[in-house]
Amino acid sequence: MKVTGTALPFLPLYRRLLPSRLAGLSLALLKATALEIAILAGHLLLYPSGITQERRTTPALPSDTAKLPTETSPPVVLLHGFIDNRSVFVLLRRNLAQHGRHQVESLNYSPLTCDIRTAAELLGRHIEGICERTGSSRVDVVGHSLGGLIARYYVQRLGGDHRVRILVTLGTPHSGTRVVPLANAHPIVRQMRPGSPVLEELASPAPGCRTHFVSFWSDLDHLMDPLETACIDHPDLLAQNVRVSGVGHLALPVHPAVATGIRQALDATRTGAEAAPRTDGMTVA
Repeated sequence: MKVTGTALPFLPLYRRLLPSRLAGLSLALLKATALEIAILAGHLLLYPSGITQERRTTPALPSDTAKLPTETSPPVVLLHGFIDNRSVFVLLRRNLAQHGRHQVESLNYSPLTCDIRTAAELLGRHIEGICERTGSSRVDVVGHSLGGLIARYYVQRLGGDHRVRILVTLGTPHSGTRVVPLANAHPIVRQMRPGSPVLEELASPAPGCRTHFVSFWSDLDHLMDPLETACIDHPDLLAQNVRVSGVGHLALPVHPAVATGIRQALDATRTGAEAAPRTDGMTVA
């Protein structure tokens, strides 16, 4: 999957002044940084619209209502990152709806949340409510950054694998990130550091986990240190790591090419040998 942008007017001169490899890397970083700034500005404008929990419009089903057939696409739950809210998923929601995913819900957890475990319990209650209202036995989850870690804790440590069919994570520090040491003042940031008790729990055995994991990680993600921390590496988990080239952390839930990759992950039916993780992944540039 390849995404190209318009050429910058100073590109020929830029390439003459720098070695080709360095120029290519620097240009990609420059473009990704500019995109991050633009996305941040737009997100700040949308942020107030996502502060409150979204209105649930799906009617409650009678207790004797038959469960949805297994071939029906399950509801999708979107979970935002640290100090963020559901407004980050405006474009992704629209993309999913345009391609037939009409049961999409976002969960806001408080920016004052200080424990990934507590947020995971809240997510579990939210998912149980969705299943009760829709009649679906399972859901798909897309988590950005910290949201992916919360969802993974629910799946691995709270028995959520019986409810979550596919968990897609976007720029999630699965092995911990060392970026911004001064942020350690916040307890939830400390839980995202390498070797934290929460991450040690997630590294422990998880035999029989039924959830399929798809982790999107970017080679220009400024919040992942090291970059590969956004990959899932666990012997008991059915996981596929997808490398995204040319976009930063904030662009992952917004970029249309990533949205296409997310849809492909959610639409795929992987059982048995088909569920084996792809070692080559795929690149979005």
